[in-house]
Amino acid sequence: MPDQDVRLQHLKVWLDEQLAIVYAAQGWGEVPPATLTAASSDASFRRYFRWQGAGRSFVVMDAPPPQENCKPFVDIAHLLATAGINVPKIYAQDLPRGFLLLNDLGTQTYLDVIDEQNADALFSDALQALLAFQQLPMEAPLPSYDVALLRRELELFPEWYIGRELGVTLSPRQREQWQRVSDLLIDSALAQPKVLVHRDYMPRNLMLSEPNPGVLDFQDAVYGPVTYDVTCLFKDAFLSWPQERVQGWLKDYWNQARALGIPVQEDFEAFLRASDLMGVQRHLKVIGIFSRICHRDGKPRYLADVPRFFAYIEAVLARRPELAELSQLLLSLRQPVGADA
Repeated sequence: MPDQDVRLQHLKVWLDEQLAIVYAAQGWGEVPPATLTAASSDASFRRYFRWQGAGRSFVVMDAPPPQENCKPFVDIAHLLATAGINVPKIYAQDLPRGFLLLNDLGTQTYLDVIDEQNADALFSDALQALLAFQQLPMEAPLPSYDVALLRRELELFPEWYIGRELGVTLSPRQREQWQRVSDLLIDSALAQPKVLVHRDYMPRNLMLSEPNPGVLDFQDAVYGPVTYDVTCLFKDAFLSWPQERVQGWLKDYWNQARALGIPVQEDFEAFLRASDLMGVQRHLKVIGIFSRICHRDGKPRYLADVPRFFAYIEAVLARRPELAELSQLLLSLRQPVGADA
């Protein structure tokens, strides 16, 4: 896009200035000849570049205002670092323009490397990082996962998936079902003990790094339900695991959390139920977000992962009779147009 090309030119000028300052401050001598290549982009307006020269590398974030705000990233990076989490070190920042110069946590995400053989070890490291930041005192000025935020997230599903992707308008009966399901999921989330919540703690945002993992994409952190991040970790947008294995990992987490004094549910079955319902809230939200990214932002590839989230939801519906109305609602959405809903 032409406006991005202009931003890139501004970014390069800023980067040259900042690298000269960093190299001088670190005593590294002259800034060497280097390459700047696209590192990644994500579902937001942010994009990343990797600077490489003479054996050193940095990552540059371009987060264009007003769509993106770098300040939460900077603030929460400092917060997580106090818990020993391996987050990007910020060498330079220009918040009004949305530029950050970061150290490079590597080129491989968990998603790139995880498989059936190494999953236990990788997830063990990820749980150690999660447990570390869940022990942080809740003293930072972060928002809470309150009723308004939970409901706003859930409403993405009827607005963007049902309304835009399916082209369906809910009947009054369906709308009442949705309201009751939403209330149940929100009440369950609000009843949980609260901790720091990353909100996107999944293999794509964890880097194979030293110490492991490097943690990214934490700028939307809030204080909220204790099961949120651990559920997110194992019920990911891009890969799925057998339920028995997930339950084993959840049990490991629950045991360690209790031993550390993290306020998880006293009873493991209560923890599992809270995790299941928290997962359904997130899955419905993500289906809505992926639909919005397609229809508003013109990025249809995310819709390919929607069936995975419906599979997660269906698995929970099969073991949680209190969600029967959600099961009925989803079934009615699959009926032919004109069928009785």
